[in-house]
Amino acid sequence: MSVIPIYADLGILHTPASIAAAFTTLTIQDLKNAGIKYIHIQWVEPSNIIRLRMVPISHFEKMLQSARPGIGIPKVTGGFVYLVTAEGYGAAGEYLYVPDMSSLRLCPYAPGTASIFGWLEEKDAYKGPDGQMTAKTLVCPRAKVRDLVAEAQKDGVEFLIGFESEFNLLTSINPVRAGSHHQYGGARGLLVGLPETKALQEIVDALIDSGIKVEACHPEAGPGQYEIVTGPLSPLAAADVLVHTRQTIVNIASKHGLHATFAPRISMTAPGSAAHMHISAHRVGEKKPKETLSSLEKSFLAGVIDDIRALSAITLPIPASYKRVGDGVFSGGTYVAWGTENRECPIRLSNATSPSSRNFEMRFIDGTANPYLVVASFIGLGYAGIKSKRELHLQNFSSASGPALLSEEERQARGITQRMPLTWEESREHLTKSKALREVLGSEFVDKYLSVNKTLAGALGIHDGDEEKSLTHLVELY
Repeated sequence: MSVIPIYADLGILHTPASIAAAFTTLTIQDLKNAGIKYIHIQWVEPSNIIRLRMVPISHFEKMLQSARPGIGIPKVTGGFVYLVTAEGYGAAGEYLYVPDMSSLRLCPYAPGTASIFGWLEEKDAYKGPDGQMTAKTLVCPRAKVRDLVAEAQKDGVEFLIGFESEFNLLTSINPVRAGSHHQYGGARGLLVGLPETKALQEIVDALIDSGIKVEACHPEAGPGQYEIVTGPLSPLAAADVLVHTRQTIVNIASKHGLHATFAPRISMTAPGSAAHMHISAHRVGEKKPKETLSSLEKSFLAGVIDDIRALSAITLPIPASYKRVGDGVFSGGTYVAWGTENRECPIRLSNATSPSSRNFEMRFIDGTANPYLVVASFIGLGYAGIKSKRELHLQNFSSASGPALLSEEERQARGITQRMPLTWEESREHLTKSKALREVLGSEFVDKYLSVNKTLAGALGIHDGDEEKSLTHLVELY
């Protein structure tokens, strides 16, 4: 009989080096061998609207042979919500969307199809702040992740990120209705005869066949609610995989007569859906202690916490986002706090005494947030904390319950002095004033984001006063 090493690290050992070593890229020849006929060139707007162009592989191959490969994208689309244009966007101008060949991925949900992401660039080079000619734009969320990761790597700092995708499978959207009703983790949520079960199995198979490591799939607590967990990756790859996972879910669900939605909450009598992000910070050659957070981890966490309220405008971007969060409903609570395995804190420390798998679960994110902006914001704020060797003043909230159940005096004694934003308006106010996030994302970009975000909220609010129509409108978009 083997002895279980109860003091060993928990979980599978992942390091930035091991993840990088396992990463593979496809070639055009690989696509031809797989019978691929079409390429979905995809990008995600700041409003988290996924757009694509379907291009025959014959044309895509010729495009790659051109002097500067790419497709034209009107600049105004970044400000489009339906056909409403956000302030600050106009009809003139076009970006070149340059494909990133390292992001090529098969799409088993659409036979004969592969997808690819890229970078928004200016069509004409211009003189940058450093005096050098460049084509970089200030508005490409995906490029922001790339550049922030590269900056941190120069300092020997690396990150691993994994996402949980929570979603509801609906049998009707007008009215909104789920077919399966089950408990959290309940076996009845995966009965053999359910269309949801058939769809979920096909979704998981498709993700694995596209090269994505799926760690788990299980019923969540809400009506028709499920979760799929994918493994840790480099920041850019993690955001790409999240988008691919969502595309796989919605397409295969549709095939089975179901509508998949990542809306924050479809019922005020049941839990909402989040997009929890697990992130770990590493320094090359540095070993983490078992008993406590490393200085790197502490400074990373301090950088995030110091601007967490402004960050909410990125991670909880629409008015409906604030219907999901609350105290006592396992949504991360409403107080600025972090705690070991505490789901009533917006930041949960997971596997605290296992250095090789220790990570921070960011619980104040939902599926309406743009994954690239989320990742860029966390890395930018966290790395700023690391660079400045920021001290972590907020102590680990070590309690079986959440901060909301303490008295004001008890919270003050633990250093819990701030609430998370409770409304969309409040979070936007914090972002507007945030010097840190303006430095991370660029002040011009933050202003554009706030403009689009306002337009999005207006478009989603056209049925205010009619809860049923508003919910249908929300699940149609997200």
